[in-house]
Amino acid sequence: MDVLKAVSRRRFVGGVTGALGYLSLRPGAELWAQAVDATAAATGRQTPVDGYDALAKLANNENPYGPPESVMQAMTRAFKYANRYGYPDGGIVAEIAKHHGVKPEQIMLGAGSGEILNVACTTFLQDGRKIVGSDPSYTILYNHATGIKGGVVKVPLLEDYRQDIQALVKATTANYRDVGFLYLCSPNNPTGRIVTQEEVRQLLDGIPEDVPVLIDEAYHHFVDDPAYATSVPYVLEGRQVIVTRTFSKISGLAGMRLGYAVAPRGLIERMRPYTTGSINAVVKWGGVAALKDTASQDWVKRVTLDLRTRTTAELESFGYSVIPSDANFFMVHIGRPVAPVIQEFRKKGVLVGRPFPPMLEHLRVSIGTADEMRRFMTAFKEIFPARTATKNG
Repeated sequence: MDVLKAVSRRRFVGGVTGALGYLSLRPGAELWAQAVDATAAATGRQTPVDGYDALAKLANNENPYGPPESVMQAMTRAFKYANRYGYPDGGIVAEIAKHHGVKPEQIMLGAGSGEILNVACTTFLQDGRKIVGSDPSYTILYNHATGIKGGVVKVPLLEDYRQDIQALVKATTANYRDVGFLYLCSPNNPTGRIVTQEEVRQLLDGIPEDVPVLIDEAYHHFVDDPAYATSVPYVLEGRQVIVTRTFSKISGLAGMRLGYAVAPRGLIERMRPYTTGSINAVVKWGGVAALKDTASQDWVKRVTLDLRTRTTAELESFGYSVIPSDANFFMVHIGRPVAPVIQEFRKKGVLVGRPFPPMLEHLRVSIGTADEMRRFMTAFKEIFPARTATKNG
């Protein structure tokens, strides 16, 4: 029943989105977008609500459908605890532990997995210690590291945009005394490429066993490649592995802020003092419902992968190569600097991803609704000329 309600709700939202999409592509849309940008720059204010709602939001790898009905109902019921401190939280930690087959003391909540990444930096990068990680990857983590006077050892991607496992092992070993932790994002943001199950084991077996490895599985739920697997079993083995997950993607709770780490108790105890403990009552109940609603997750995955396949195929037939992705986003090679192109899309009412050095001629695009992807392709064909059809690159 919840799934049927969710689908019905999605059809309603999709209809509204379609109407907004039509309005945003009218002749005055470009002038409107320019006016919004000018106002924001002059006043420091964000885009007005109506303006924001009208944009096709393909910049932040979000779930465009929002939380399913089961999660909305759970959060609505939890509003009665909005005025309390010691409220029942739905057993969120126990539910996550059960979901992964670990003990509750091996779980740590965060305001999105982003807080967990920041906490890892604060915990393990004291005294100027370093992260070893791929480049490009989730750059906000690297920025936080340098902001707290830590260091970053960046390892370039391979020619096919996969992460170079052997080079990561060598960099970790070479900097062993100074390494705070190794970071592995799989699927990787921004490329969408996975690290296979075999490659993860090669990495863990190749580095000193006391080096913590943070494996970011924010996009885990969108992977369809049988060579991939979650790294939670390594926690059960007692390895120094921290797996991070988020409810921001498949569960549609990006604005509510809920994520978690799964790690050995010793690593959790080292990190916990640096968490804020700011997770709200409403989202904890929503998280419990989201873990249980696997049917909605399956639906989101199915429609997302279908739209990703169709959009990337259309881009390639138009002559633009796309990096194979296992996430809810992809990167297309546009052959010119991406920064001004982002603004061109914005003028057409479409938000797309930020620059990711050194891949400054690749544009990252999140998968939105069918209407949003149509608007993206319309804008793309207005901005770029057609080329000879290509495939991956």
